Amino acid sequence: MIAILDAHDEDALRGLYAGGWDAPAEVTSTVAAILRDVRERGDEALVSYTRRFDYPDATVESIRRELPAPEEAERLVPAHIAAGLRLARARVSAFHERQLIGDSDHRDADGTRSALLVRPFGAVGAYVPGGTAPLPSSVIMAVVPAKIAGVARVVVATPPQRDGTIDPAILFACVLCGADELYAAGGAQAIAALAYGTDRLRRVDKIVGPGNVWVTEAKRQVFGTCGIDGLAGPSEVLVVADAASRPEFVAGEMIAQAEHDPLARVAAVSMDRGILERVAALLDGPFARASGRHEIVERVLASRAFLVHARDRAALLEVIDRFAPEHLSLEIEDPWTLVPLIARAGAIFVGDDTPVAAGDYIAGSNHVLPTSGAARFSSGLRTADFYRTMSLIENSPARMRADAATLAALAEFEGLPAHARTARMRAEQT
Repeated sequence: MIAILDAHDEDALRGLYAGGWDAPAEVTSTVAAILRDVRERGDEALVSYTRRFDYPDATVESIRRELPAPEEAERLVPAHIAAGLRLARARVSAFHERQLIGDSDHRDADGTRSALLVRPFGAVGAYVPGGTAPLPSSVIMAVVPAKIAGVARVVVATPPQRDGTIDPAILFACVLCGADELYAAGGAQAIAALAYGTDRLRRVDKIVGPGNVWVTEAKRQVFGTCGIDGLAGPSEVLVVADAASRPEFVAGEMIAQAEHDPLARVAAVSMDRGILERVAALLDGPFARASGRHEIVERVLASRAFLVHARDRAALLEVIDRFAPEHLSLEIEDPWTLVPLIARAGAIFVGDDTPVAAGDYIAGSNHVLPTSGAARFSSGLRTADFYRTMSLIENSPARMRADAATLAALAEFEGLPAHARTARMRAEQT
């Protein structure tokens, strides 16, 4: 049975609080070689890696895929899945449209103008896992907010299946969400092509979307050549429980995240030891083996599951703050007393009626979230990730005359006399 740990036991909780992205040396060096090869050989290298890892018969011509017409795309998936994806798109659209901001413009009394200009990226690459576990929901999470922000060119890259086809649900989701281009390429080689460009795939300004360790390390290494949304590690959840919690709901959330990845971290924290004991019993029994991915679940529960007893609210909040979980589930009697006190989480799910899975699909919020403690300094994917801002200043003559001496003095103090001269010239002219 999973041990119940004390919130003050630093050694026992080291695995819960361990954060940061640190790919194995073999991954780092292999990814660097792939990126360099694609940068130098372009399409030829991209096709070579696609043949090696995904589709043995890949050709330069087969990398770019034409998107089907809407009516054809509709026939590719079962009606209930199409309806579910439509609902997801509608809710994600509504949630992200509310995040839009426009230009701000201000004039002071002397006529000086200052503004913040909002401009969408010209091109964004959305990486969508599509091999053994195709994720059409990730198409929605990446493409919809990009289009809402006004990105003109949204490129989807997804690995082909072994027979060379693209998963039908991914095709449908691309059409549904208005993707502009689709490429049958995955892994670090796809990230390289998006970042550096090839003859057939024009480079993008930013790459977003989840991926495995190879994809994530590739995103880390191309950052600076283009933007990225973040470094997404294995899934995480922290469930906050109390005496009123339903133990099967708490255990269910832990198991749900455990089935994502053998490196997932799943935890529950409570001031009530009794609920943790009941959750531990469920995780140790047949309830935990009900998942079709029970082998992965068992590996997570054996080494990466934590049940934490907090003696008071301060200790409980410290666990949340130090873990900074990707998903935070509040399954307590009065969750809204806790919400204002939480500063670090990727997304918060409040109450018994809000499973984390709702956020994965149809709640409307984005499921591309910070992991590995990155919620300390970053946010989940949002509309603002698809545009940049530029400041604009227009001095009035009166402002320039009034500021010239101060501006020149500061510039000279920092050893920049040419800067100072630009101020003095204007003061003399006015």
